Amino acid sequence: MPVDDAATEFHRFFERHHAELARLAHLLTGEADAADDLAADALLALWHRWDRLRRAEHPLAYARGVVANMARSRIRSAVRERRRVHLFWSHRSDRVEATDVAAVLDVRAALGRLPFRKRACVVLRHAFDLSEKDTALALGVSVGTVKSQTSKGMAELERLLGSRAGELTGRRT
Repeated sequence: MPVDDAATEFHRFFERHHAELARLAHLLTGEADAADDLAADALLALWHRWDRLRRAEHPLAYARGVVANMARSRIRSAVRERRRVHLFWSHRSDRVEATDVAAVLDVRAALGRLPFRKRACVVLRHAFDLSEKDTALALGVSVGTVKSQTSKGMAELERLLGSRAGELTGRRT
């Protein structure tokens, strides 16, 4: 079949099944906003394999499987993110007497303004005193990423906190 025929056939498949696949994504994830994106991403994946799939007996079944796998990945990512956030913000048992509550609140507010990866690198490196290698392992990134994200995160904290940044974060300047 010529390319134009394949494109037309896929377009018909898309038009016929996009809404159903979006509904499936919505029901699996509970996220109405993400449902259309998941369905579109699944259909894009199908388009890349359309030459093989259009001859398959049940391309819609395959499409549903792709949506289900993508939804599962999205849910797992959200769960991992929640666990990381909980880990980083959970209370530590080794409290220091006479804590400067205002300073702690300033640091937490500044950390909250950092993107997740920078915040995670700074917290693991400086609050949990992990090595660059251990931080990279915990976050599933390279040591180079840890170095650059930590450096950029600390620079951003210094900008946000001013001259007190090193004192408040435990970093020697």
